Amino acid sequence: MEYTLLGIILMIIMLLYFKVANRFNIIDKPNQRSSHTEVTLRGGGIIFWFSVLLYFVQHIQTNYFFFTGITLVSLVSFWDDIQSLSNKIRISIHFLSITLIFFDLGLFGLFPIWGIAIAYVLSIGLINAYNFMDGINGITGLYTLVVMGALLYVNTNIQLFTDGDFIKYAIIASIVFLFFNYRKKAKCFAGDIGSIAIAFWVIYLVLKLILVTESLIWLLFLAVYGVDSVCTILHRLYLRQNIFEAHRLHLYQVLSNDYKIQHRVVSLLYALVQMGISFLVVFLYQKVKDNLVFLIVILPLLFIYSSKFYLLNKKNLRLNHGA
Repeated sequence: MEYTLLGIILMIIMLLYFKVANRFNIIDKPNQRSSHTEVTLRGGGIIFWFSVLLYFVQHIQTNYFFFTGITLVSLVSFWDDIQSLSNKIRISIHFLSITLIFFDLGLFGLFPIWGIAIAYVLSIGLINAYNFMDGINGITGLYTLVVMGALLYVNTNIQLFTDGDFIKYAIIASIVFLFFNYRKKAKCFAGDIGSIAIAFWVIYLVLKLILVTESLIWLLFLAVYGVDSVCTILHRLYLRQNIFEAHRLHLYQVLSNDYKIQHRVVSLLYALVQMGISFLVVFLYQKVKDNLVFLIVILPLLFIYSSKFYLLNKKNLRLNHGA
């Protein structure tokens, strides 16, 4: 009953937000990076922050560092959705917010300075990777469902590391968001507030699980997004492009834009691949050494990602032949 009520409340909040977005013209206009062609309401991912808020008011004695952090990144991201902010402001808030959850998790007393530095780079990088990957209908919602579902399974069956409701609230928010986003013509997009807020939530949980189990293997719950983002950045650096400017070089963009595969199909493929990896990670946990599991997962993903170059080359040959 509690979860049904939560879903209803979040649905009402989303519908109210649509009225606000329409009133203040909070919209997403197609640009060079976009995979959509029509003006659509932006910021529907605000539902993730409201879900955290509803959880926090019931558990006000805990998670206040996390709640403060996700509120800060949500505010600056929503501001960026309405009016573009400089990268310096956004990164500064991300850094501050990550610092808050590091305090919450006690990282500063556990690792040397170089370890903390790596944790900052990894956390901020994953937040931005989640944001970069939010470009077609359903991809953020479905991927989040898979990641949160895997974390819930681990929390329930392998290692208790957090309150189960803390994960379930994210899952319910994702389902509500997908109701409006996983369509041929989306009612709304997540916006930066959605992709960054849920990324912050995911990273907090993954870091907490890593600390409790003393295993880095759980980073592979984000393997698909991680490999696509890192490889795309390296590709753009090789092409001497500005990595902060709009582009269409992610594999999902090539599939949806260049090969016209329906957005929902591409999103589902990404989610299913990550689901398969998550099952593999859970199965191999404590049976195979962590570094070997990383190789087993990452190498095939690199092979899949490399297909992008074949697809782009094939497209260029076809265009040149047509010319």
